Amino acid sequence: MRVPLSWLREYVDLPATETGRDVQAKLISAGLEVETVEHLGADLKGPLVVGQVLTIEELEGFKKPIRFCTVDVGRANGTGEPQEIVCGARNFAVGDKVVVVLPGATLPGGFSISARKTYGKTSHGMICSADELGMGDDGTHGIIVLPPETEVGKDAIELLELVDEVLDIAVTANRGDCLSIRGVARETAIAYGLPLRDPALLDVPGPNAFGYPVKVSDPAGCDRFTARTVTGLSPEARSPIWLQRRLQKVGMRPISLAVDVTNYVMMELGQPLHAYDRHQVQGTIGVRRAQEGEKIVTLDGVERKLHAEDLVITDDRGPIGLAGVMGGADTEIADHDLSEEGAAATTDVIIEAAHFDQVSVARTARRHKLSSEASRRFERGVDPQAASAAAQRTVDLLVLLAGGTAEAGVTEVIAPSAPHTVTVAADHPDKVAGVTYGRETVVRRLQEVGCDVYGQDELIVTVPSWRPDLTDPNDLAEEVIRLEGYENLPSTLPRPPAGRGLTGRQRLHRRIGRALAGAGYVEALNYPFVSEQVYDQLGLDADDPARRVVKLVNPLSDEEPALRTSLLPGLLAALRRNDGRGSHDLALFETGLVFQPRDAAKAAANLPVDRRPSPDDVAALDAALPDQPRHVAVVLAGAREQAGWWGKGRPADWADAVEAARTVAREAGAELGIRKGQYGPWHPGRCAELTVTVDGAERVVGHAGELHPRVLKTLGLPARACAMELDLDVLERVGDTVPQAPSISTFPVATQDVALVVDAYVPASDVEAALREGAGELLESIRLFDVYENAEQLGEGRKSLAYALRFRADDRTLTVDEASAAREAAVALATDRTGAVLRG
Repeated sequence: MRVPLSWLREYVDLPATETGRDVQAKLISAGLEVETVEHLGADLKGPLVVGQVLTIEELEGFKKPIRFCTVDVGRANGTGEPQEIVCGARNFAVGDKVVVVLPGATLPGGFSISARKTYGKTSHGMICSADELGMGDDGTHGIIVLPPETEVGKDAIELLELVDEVLDIAVTANRGDCLSIRGVARETAIAYGLPLRDPALLDVPGPNAFGYPVKVSDPAGCDRFTARTVTGLSPEARSPIWLQRRLQKVGMRPISLAVDVTNYVMMELGQPLHAYDRHQVQGTIGVRRAQEGEKIVTLDGVERKLHAEDLVITDDRGPIGLAGVMGGADTEIADHDLSEEGAAATTDVIIEAAHFDQVSVARTARRHKLSSEASRRFERGVDPQAASAAAQRTVDLLVLLAGGTAEAGVTEVIAPSAPHTVTVAADHPDKVAGVTYGRETVVRRLQEVGCDVYGQDELIVTVPSWRPDLTDPNDLAEEVIRLEGYENLPSTLPRPPAGRGLTGRQRLHRRIGRALAGAGYVEALNYPFVSEQVYDQLGLDADDPARRVVKLVNPLSDEEPALRTSLLPGLLAALRRNDGRGSHDLALFETGLVFQPRDAAKAAANLPVDRRPSPDDVAALDAALPDQPRHVAVVLAGAREQAGWWGKGRPADWADAVEAARTVAREAGAELGIRKGQYGPWHPGRCAELTVTVDGAERVVGHAGELHPRVLKTLGLPARACAMELDLDVLERVGDTVPQAPSISTFPVATQDVALVVDAYVPASDVEAALREGAGELLESIRLFDVYENAEQLGEGRKSLAYALRFRADDRTLTVDEASAAREAAVALATDRTGAVLRG
């Protein structure tokens, strides 16, 4: 919200010495985020005056049209003689009043003006456009043409209010009242302890039976609708300079008088309004939900297909506006300039000032990707009591500036409602802040923001209509604390109990992160938001549990409305982004929560803030949340080992992804089973299924390997990219993180090699498991050191697996017979279980 200091002073008698920086400091102390203070005209230096064009000579022979003008600037040039000026603009004519900068002046940006020869003529100054004076867009994209009654020679700096300070305030989502000059003026008055001249305090006539007919069919979506009519507007009337300049300073472009007035009142009072051409409205104005498939052409010229939840304004033909968002083109106010093209200028208007449901407006604006100044305010909360005052203010300005006549009819459709009251203990702000304010301070501060307060130890607070965000005692406590000054709160550090540090789970997560970083991976932190279409891109089956997502009611982006069930979408997007920026050798990892919906959803209760929640409170909150297991995932692409004088290097492959899983399992103290698998985004022939034993049953906890070429192509990833993902919570559950000292034997090891021929489809992990079990307690370790496939020697569809078996006893040196017997027992069990045959 941009707030000109000159406009703010109309409602608060600030000391004349107060600058924008001073006001910024006060408002920041009161809790408003004033980002910048813009000094308009800080480097502007006159003379800058009003002139009248006397003659225009068209200069020929140049690539673009050039005009040599004489301009009457009165006595501003010291001689009274016409000023000769060369100008390339064409939107002015002889007799027009324009803004002239004379030699010796300086324009914004440090541009100095002097007499100079150009296009064969000497130009003594310049005829100015709005952009050249730093005024912003005035819609003409040319020279400023002033009203005919403007006095020649008048100081244009004062006339155009070019020198001012503008506060740029970042208004939070709960403070819709501060999206208006009225709201910011109220905060300023409180901060300075000064009275406020409320611009909404107007004499407003009561409703009667003569107003324009209005029918509200959905009082939940529209609880207040005020309609006023003004007739006889002059088609020639234009917005005065002061009104245009105020709109430009707050960041809006002047359009036409009727539209400018509604925009001006919206910025002044915070109440969005809409003006309809009365002759284009047919029959009763209605408010209802749209019928599925209805269409409307909005003021931006786009035809929109309506949703059944959209709240619309209608007449006898159908929708004529999206309520609280944007009006329709059918009833658009026609400017006088359009009458030359055959359209009659609007002379009679119907003013709409209504209050619409916040959620309905927000969803409609997001659904149609149509954010407007009106929707921005309705989404954050608009004062419903200001509607009639805003309509009256609009009527007054149209009568004053356009010579219109206000009709006696006043329409007000109001749904019955009671003021919102909150019961709060008088010392509740003290408990929240840890500071003793006292009842008098609490009552005074709440009254300053507009609350009615009754009671002694327990206060009954009626919140003002312009603060719909004050709904519970903690909101009221926040008002007291911010107005008393956050900077006045003492700084106290919490004192944790002695002897406590990180939990076992936290230590495990840190060890895993350090282990992966030591293995060459870089941690990437990604947003947990995803689109449901990403699971199509990953090739998941239609009934895959990972497709069941938790959807956000108010997502940051409509394109990513769901919470992730896997870490891979975010990591793969980071891989693609970095690869696209020239980093081709990548190894990324992430540990984070994934979100799985519960079968029975429960509503979460509001937890207290003035005391520690009880275990039952925390348990109830956890039960209302989705399951949130922690996963770990890695992605790899490019070279795993760089080439150089030390060797050729090698690319990352599926084995690296599997080794990353082993690294994680070692840190968790879990025994990880690895076997051939097939799932979702992984290549069916290069995918490992990762398992652990939980309560005596085998459970799949993740997958690792090379990604499917189809997934790589769909997501735009590098060729042969690999990935791994594990459920870290399950690993923690089955793991043993107690450090185990290695056992060192003084007896020698006996090594036996064995090569077994099995069918090609038999997993090496199954063979290894059988060998390990059959070898018994004497087996110290087993290692697969060779895989051989040759159809001529082994037969079609067969492979040879060679293992090195190390045997050792704790109390003696093993004999050859003992080692051989253990080896034969291992081979026998492998033969029985997998059909293995000794090679050779």
